[in-house]
Amino acid sequence: MAERVERRLTTILAADVAGYSRLMRADEDDTLAALTACRAIVDGLIAEHRGRIANTAGDSVLAEFPSVAEGLSCALAIQGEIAKQAEPVSPDRQMRFRIGLHLGDVMIKGGDLLGDPVNVAARLQALAEPGGICVSAAVREHVGTRAAAAFADAGAQQVKNIADPVHVFRVDPRPNPPPQAGEGAALGARVGAAAAPAPLPLPDKPSVAVLPFTNMSADPEQEFFADGIAEDVITALSHYPSLFVIARNSSFTYKGRTVDMKEIGRELGVRYVLEGGLRKSGNRIRVTAQLVEAETGNHIWAERYDRDVADIFTVQDEITEAVTITVAPAIADAELRRAIRKPPGTLDAWAAYQRGLWHLSVFSPDDTALAEKFFTHAIQLDPTFAGGYRGLAVAQYRAAVVFQKQGLSEALSSIGALARRAIALDGSDAASRSFLSWAFHLEGDQERAIVEAERALALSPNLASAHRNLGTALLLSGRPREGLALLEASNRLDPRDQHGLHNHLNRVATASYFLREYEAAVEAAQRAIRAFPDFPGPYRWLAAALGQLGRAAEAKEVLEKAISVSPGAFDMYVRKGVPWMRPEDHAHMLEGLHKAGWEG
Repeated sequence: MAERVERRLTTILAADVAGYSRLMRADEDDTLAALTACRAIVDGLIAEHRGRIANTAGDSVLAEFPSVAEGLSCALAIQGEIAKQAEPVSPDRQMRFRIGLHLGDVMIKGGDLLGDPVNVAARLQALAEPGGICVSAAVREHVGTRAAAAFADAGAQQVKNIADPVHVFRVDPRPNPPPQAGEGAALGARVGAAAAPAPLPLPDKPSVAVLPFTNMSADPEQEFFADGIAEDVITALSHYPSLFVIARNSSFTYKGRTVDMKEIGRELGVRYVLEGGLRKSGNRIRVTAQLVEAETGNHIWAERYDRDVADIFTVQDEITEAVTITVAPAIADAELRRAIRKPPGTLDAWAAYQRGLWHLSVFSPDDTALAEKFFTHAIQLDPTFAGGYRGLAVAQYRAAVVFQKQGLSEALSSIGALARRAIALDGSDAASRSFLSWAFHLEGDQERAIVEAERALALSPNLASAHRNLGTALLLSGRPREGLALLEASNRLDPRDQHGLHNHLNRVATASYFLREYEAAVEAAQRAIRAFPDFPGPYRWLAAALGQLGRAAEAKEVLEKAISVSPGAFDMYVRKGVPWMRPEDHAHMLEGLHKAGWEG
């Protein structure tokens, strides 16, 4: 009887080692040992992402995945882990993989993958740089806005033994790579993992998303000016309680992409979208802005502003006022809050601040360090600009708590002082009050954290971070059910922020665990891990919840991952304890971890 051939649509990953023959010629034993170590990483990550290895030969691997998202996530994880493995090795001896990813209808015979889609994946792999990933248009289209990566369009490529050209996209693992000369925003958007599969419902009041303004200048340096205009317009609009305003992190996921307004309206759950552009020539700027009704695509309002560069903050105020009056005509003149935002005294300080914000958005230790430098420079240029102090506080928090690059106690003292300085300079700065709430939370003073978050919301009802910080303070002061409601409100205002998503899910897992709803804690922690597998927090709650449920084997495996993914974070949260967690909550966490097999 002939062996049965199965057909199915699947995601194919092809990988090999760049320059493998050269490495073998130089040192066979060393290369084989390195390959064995790397293959252990690759095979483990494929299994972790629900993949199946179909073929292996020498230094190459062919695998399939049940979804494009799993395949791309695995490819990114492989390149990240292999890069870490290679760091101590001299560049000429480093083992780096090339990866190709394609979605296609394959034949499966005896477990082997056959057909043209397999050949396409192999050709994509050959086009990738060492340490790089190339994907087909089918993968890029299917992923849409659900990948924690950016895509550079490499165009149609004619490849060996494939009749039609293959449209290739190169993958940059950073969510929002910096603009390069001649490219502008063409490298693609920072696309968050918080995408919802179904359209979000419209709020019960006028809702608007402000897209990042387009840099229409030849100079890529103007990207920061364009981003800054949109950032400040979002901040200003957020002060109006009669509006529903999507947070910057979510609206900026569309940066550099051509997206249908109807799609944006559905994905963000808003009625209106504001878009615009900036062109700078010498000391003059031209800013264009237009307000579009997302459902119909109709232009509601449009304006062009030709000004001196020094008048950029006035332009921001005029755009804010025009949008507010247009989408919410019931707002009385007395409610217009043009003076609620205190701009910096110099344009250079504002530009340095915008650069710091960009580096914060990348969410890596190196970019966090660069963000600190830019925020410090902004303070040096204008010591009265509250934003510089707030940005520096955020960067120091991330360096100490997220990446363990600074001492915790020293960082907490500095963070609180910076937040208080920002408020002393501008008491109406809701974002600074929100961060002061977070500083109090980190110090373990949840009651004062609640007060400051409520003050921030009184100033800016649409401020997602204030909802999140208030929810977190309630959660960690013994009121997890109330905290969950605020966390959901924050997520609705910022539905597409990748890093916001895993933080949100981590807090949902925490709240569910404190409520002893362990199944819900497991689900939220697993979703957080899928969104950002290098984030250590969810592993701890997942291990503890599995331990409480008596799922010992699973719990022990996750516990080992919780320790290995960030030993420093495990030591800080578990062995030492953190000031923002109540002793009874810490004991509850330890109880679950002990049931998971931790013997500390």
